[in-house]
Amino acid sequence: MQTIRQLDALRDALASYRAAGDSVALVPTMGALHAGHMALVDAARRRANRVVVSIFVNPKQFGPNEDLARYPRREMQDARMLTEAGADVLWMPSVEEIYPEGFATTVSVSGVSDILEGAHRAGHFDGVATVVAKLFGQVRPDVALFGEKDFQQLAVIRRMATDLDLGIEVVGVPTQRDDDGLALSSRNLYLDPDERQRAVALPRALGIAARTLEKGGAADEALSQARDMLAQAGFETDYIALVDAETLGDPVPGHPMRLLAAARIGNTRLIDNVAVLPA
Repeated sequence: MQTIRQLDALRDALASYRAAGDSVALVPTMGALHAGHMALVDAARRRANRVVVSIFVNPKQFGPNEDLARYPRREMQDARMLTEAGADVLWMPSVEEIYPEGFATTVSVSGVSDILEGAHRAGHFDGVATVVAKLFGQVRPDVALFGEKDFQQLAVIRRMATDLDLGIEVVGVPTQRDDDGLALSSRNLYLDPDERQRAVALPRALGIAARTLEKGGAADEALSQARDMLAQAGFETDYIALVDAETLGDPVPGHPMRLLAAARIGNTRLIDNVAVLPA
């Protein structure tokens, strides 16, 4: 695996792949890799001849009171994991490489960015869309893979890729979970042992609500029950919402739905989501 930090060197490596007729997959990450990221790399290897994984902790998607400074950074461990997983390139640019002096462009995806996470984290999805657009332009992949844990992010990136005619297939990979059901996340490293034990209430509450809805239960009742379960576990809930799985708008009768939630336990904010089949 090549570890590359300068754009010229990245373009040289990619040019050699293209000259050989190889297809390229991109897995964008912010590092602190875990088994969920490795599932993305595995899926990428099945879809393309060459796999590029980016690690970049993007300052533009963090708000002024969020966890940019303490976001976990483990470059050596991440590189070992990617080598073992069979990645071809680790693209690990500096902030200056991504946002050089004079950088003045923001990519904004209206509508799907404005609700849920967008309503609670002003500017977050502008930062996500901008950095992903940069990565797409730098790597020019045939396919890009993202985890479904960040379900709204996936929807934002799909909308951007479609609207801008980027010609990149954007693939969602199912959420990877620990044995007790907690979605794998780099932010799980923030949880102390007691918080980690109580955090499992988040997937459990969503799972119970999903089963209630699939049996024809009322949405208000299912969501209220989920909020109560989270409160009992010590969570402060930002939102729990039932949305159309494709548009993230209001549910449409007969269409697949998704339950999305964000909640804080201690100083850690977790997100999760589950599919809901039509009743």
